[in-house]
Amino acid sequence: MAKIGLQKQIVGDLSLPDSSPFAKLLGSYIQSKSLLDIRRLHVRIIKSNFASETFILNRLIDAYGRCGSLEDAGKVFNRMPQRNIFSWNSVISVLTKLGYVDEAAGFFDSMPEHDQCSWNSIISGLAQQDRFGEALHYFVRMHREDFVLNEYSFGSALSACSGLKNIKIGAQIHALIAKTRFFSNVYMGSALVDMYGKCGSVSCGQRAFDDMSERNRVSWNSLITCYEQNGPASAALQVFLRMMDCGIEPDELTYASVVSACASLSAIKEGKQIHARVVKCNKLRDDLVLGNALVDMYAKCNKINEARCIFDRMPVRNVVSETSMVSGYAKVASVRTARLMFAKMMERNIVSWNALIAGYTQNGENEEALRLFRLLKRESVCPTHYTFGNLLNACANLTDLQLGRQAHTHVLKHGFRFQFGEESDIFVGNSLIDMYMKCGSVEDASLVFKTMMERDWVSWNAMIVGYAQNGYGNKALELFKNMLASGEKPDHVTMIGVLCACSHAGLVEEGRHHFSSMSREHGLVPLKDHYTCMVDLLGRAGCLDEAKNLIETMPMKPDAVVWGSLLGACKVHRNIRLGKYVAEKILEIDPSNSGPYVLLSNMYAELGRWGDVVRVRKLMRKRGVIKQPGCSWIEVQGHVSVFMVKDKKHPQRKAIYSVLNALIKQMKRAEYLPDAGDEEAYEELATSAAVG
Repeated sequence: MAKIGLQKQIVGDLSLPDSSPFAKLLGSYIQSKSLLDIRRLHVRIIKSNFASETFILNRLIDAYGRCGSLEDAGKVFNRMPQRNIFSWNSVISVLTKLGYVDEAAGFFDSMPEHDQCSWNSIISGLAQQDRFGEALHYFVRMHREDFVLNEYSFGSALSACSGLKNIKIGAQIHALIAKTRFFSNVYMGSALVDMYGKCGSVSCGQRAFDDMSERNRVSWNSLITCYEQNGPASAALQVFLRMMDCGIEPDELTYASVVSACASLSAIKEGKQIHARVVKCNKLRDDLVLGNALVDMYAKCNKINEARCIFDRMPVRNVVSETSMVSGYAKVASVRTARLMFAKMMERNIVSWNALIAGYTQNGENEEALRLFRLLKRESVCPTHYTFGNLLNACANLTDLQLGRQAHTHVLKHGFRFQFGEESDIFVGNSLIDMYMKCGSVEDASLVFKTMMERDWVSWNAMIVGYAQNGYGNKALELFKNMLASGEKPDHVTMIGVLCACSHAGLVEEGRHHFSSMSREHGLVPLKDHYTCMVDLLGRAGCLDEAKNLIETMPMKPDAVVWGSLLGACKVHRNIRLGKYVAEKILEIDPSNSGPYVLLSNMYAELGRWGDVVRVRKLMRKRGVIKQPGCSWIEVQGHVSVFMVKDKKHPQRKAIYSVLNALIKQMKRAEYLPDAGDEEAYEELATSAAVG
């Protein structure tokens, strides 16, 4: 009603005492975003006594800008008979809000004078458009020119530091704030916590939070998000409980961060409790961001049915919701359902593609992962470092060197430099090393390692373990020394590679030294895998009693793997007494394991103790233990053919068995007698031929 009264007053009387009725109407039109009404009012202003008044023309510039009409705002500014600093500031504000930051910067530099508002407008505008470096440049200029910095200046500068993840400048700005009256300002404190969190410094974020004399919901949200994004995620839940104890009511951002922390921890119980609170609040029940967080949490906790239930009830969904479901289905090995969900997506982004490719790789469907990557390229989707990490993982799983080299070519074409940064791509280099090592191409892996701009502990581990697994024990140990010299600290994986290297190189004394140095020099408690490596090392060297004593003094219960390593050594060194003891230990742990029976039988056969061979085989039959059939495979022109003993389903079985029969006849004509250790393999060969 007031607006209608003002309109009648303006239409009926053009000789108003001042321009305040025009200003009030402009304010109401800004709220309703009515560009047409602003233009009509502009016509009335031109016909009034205030057509040249700087105040009302400044308000017109602001009104046109807020309604998105840069052209109209520019015309008003250009036709103004007189301008003041507010006129210039209004145009800068319009330009930055509409995204024309280059023009705003040029306009700012051409101003006859600046005030605090001018500086804050340009700094804020640049920060909001992700021009963080330039925003900080103007902030520094403002400080150098002795303009008073206020909460808006500091807030925009801290936002720029967050965007750049530049904690050094952020800490300097923090020091400036500490010298001003804004240090106790709740807005400043929250901005500092947020900045430190986005820069990855949890301790500084917590300290900034503790220094606050007053806190609000934003402050608590900033700290919860800091822990959720940087860890430990459990601390995010503890902060949330403190927030509730302080009587601060959570909002959708609070719950979204806490639910994400539950997802990281697989804390399904706490996640369900948060979900129950959300359901009771009508305002939050249909929130898109919170809904996405809940879908993601249930999917990551392997509760795919609950995730689907929330997904189906969401009134609005987006690509994030659907990608979470694709990832969730892939995680619980329902890759077919994940593919159907992916196919139905109206919009896909690279995260959606990565989720499905990762799902195929994690579930062993590596060929399908490669086909999906080819489809991604055909649809001109730009892959990321995560895409290539999964692609190289698929090539490594297939041990396909040719495909791996093709993937490497794609990596080079996309300009990855293997270095730290906001989007660190070091793990792509690490994946390349792992792929080449698993494919047996040690030289290629070494070349990738040498050409990496930067390396992390995973890079060193991939090389050390790769060298060890490919039989280059001495090179692995040499690289380990280089790793220590570089200042990089070893972890449990590093030491597995080192012990394996000593085992392959036969360096018993050096292996003993490295094993004992784990806790003494590196602060690492040996795990079961390290004991297994040591048993393998001692067993290969013939130190069987020492290996047995090591197993029996392990701080954890030995499993069938560590005993199996010793049993293999007993066979090599023909120690039937210890072999029998070890076989019994394995059968106590895993009675259905055929391995100990077979190894023991072969050991008796090598010693000519055929009665014991028969006894062991009878014992197997009596206990219902079935030996897994022998299996081998070969790749010819990209196609893998698998062969199994007594296989009746192979499409080329007739031709295969025909060749087997011919081989057996040749062996008999040559009067070939298999070694005792090979007798079982010969028997399987003859049995297969007979079955065929």
